[in-house]
Amino acid sequence: MPHRTGPLVVGGDALYGEARARSCLRVAIALTATSSPTEALLIPAKRPRRHRASDDRDRRDDWDLLVVGGGTAGIVGARTAARLGARVLLVERARPGGDCLWTGCVPSKALLAAAAAAGSARSAGRLGIEVPVVDVQFDRVMEHVRSSIAHIAPLDSTEALEAAGVNVLWGRAMFTGPRTVTVDGRLMTFHQALLATGASPFLPPVPGLADAAPLTSDTVWGLTSLPQRLSVLGGGSIGCELGQAFARLGTQVTIIEGERRILPHEDPDASAVLATSLARDGVTLRTGVSAVSVEPSAGGGAAVRLADGSSVPHDRLLVAVGRRPRTESLGLEAAGVDIDGQGFVIVDPRLRTTNRRIWAAGDLTGHPQFTHVAGVHGSTAATNAVLGLRRPVSTTAIPRVTFTQPEVAAVGLPTDGSQPGLRAIRWPNEHVDRAVAEASTEGFTTILVDRRGIIK
Repeated sequence: MPHRTGPLVVGGDALYGEARARSCLRVAIALTATSSPTEALLIPAKRPRRHRASDDRDRRDDWDLLVVGGGTAGIVGARTAARLGARVLLVERARPGGDCLWTGCVPSKALLAAAAAAGSARSAGRLGIEVPVVDVQFDRVMEHVRSSIAHIAPLDSTEALEAAGVNVLWGRAMFTGPRTVTVDGRLMTFHQALLATGASPFLPPVPGLADAAPLTSDTVWGLTSLPQRLSVLGGGSIGCELGQAFARLGTQVTIIEGERRILPHEDPDASAVLATSLARDGVTLRTGVSAVSVEPSAGGGAAVRLADGSSVPHDRLLVAVGRRPRTESLGLEAAGVDIDGQGFVIVDPRLRTTNRRIWAAGDLTGHPQFTHVAGVHGSTAATNAVLGLRRPVSTTAIPRVTFTQPEVAAVGLPTDGSQPGLRAIRWPNEHVDRAVAEASTEGFTTILVDRRGIIK
């Protein structure tokens, strides 16, 4: 069958169901979240306990599948393999659940929900509802964020994993050979292994940046008071989502993007619609100019010095310019696993590394860094490893959403007119009855069709 792709949607409730209600897409055989250590959120998390001593000691340290990393890819992979009857050990250095649970999908969507409530209250006049004062209590907003995490955390806990047949061990894994690994000095062997250590925020080498106590998408959740002024380096999805959220909560926000427009990898018209919405929320956009340094400010705080000679003062600085794979200190060279110049693990279409016994899944592969991709990766790699299958993964039709207002959702081929033999059909939201009824007509839907009018 020909491969079909879907539409670009800006605004509306295109992905209202699972993507918004569950915060992140939970996919494949096991429905779970992701992994990454952080000290930002002060929520108690039970340490994974040591491997059960009751296991057969002759087989205790020889595993059918060793999984390194307890995020979405690792949890889905481990659960999948255990369900197939494999003897599985998952090694996690901090706490299972990962980025999506602790610093990504869940906390960000909880914050965005609070910000959306504030924004809706301020704009309710268009529907005949006047809200004289919008009182944002930031401590209660952050308590909502923390309670959302705490509610979901048991799904990814050590106890839940062990109940699913997965053995969990806390510690740092380092490969010592093609089939051997140590966890805090304890030597183990494996028949197959799955790398799923994820990625972490990247701090660019801007002079003065490291000394300015920058926030990232990992650490912003530790804020206890609302910043008066916030500069955001990066106008991609994370920068736009968090920038708009803090602006709606009452912060003076400036987003700095080196490219000529925000969301530079999305449809230009979508970027323009979102830019208008951000400006309406009070966000200042500085596009087409890069940051050259971060310097202390005479009046307190600091300022980002830009390439055009201007500066942007702030009380706090949020960096959202991308993520780099966590592949250092894993002993990959000893294992015969190659990485590229950016540190991503090199995999074939079936997610096998250059060591035929070791597989990789999720953000460290260089594939699109989405939770739903990590889940599919984990399931695919685990079944390939345990059953000897040759199932490939595809990156040609991966859905993505920027959870701003309006949302920007897309899947499949670009809709910028660059696809030969295809034409784009666009419906503005002002022609959509639901959008008109809600007085929210900004945005549009674009689909690609061939000469016969069939959606591609």
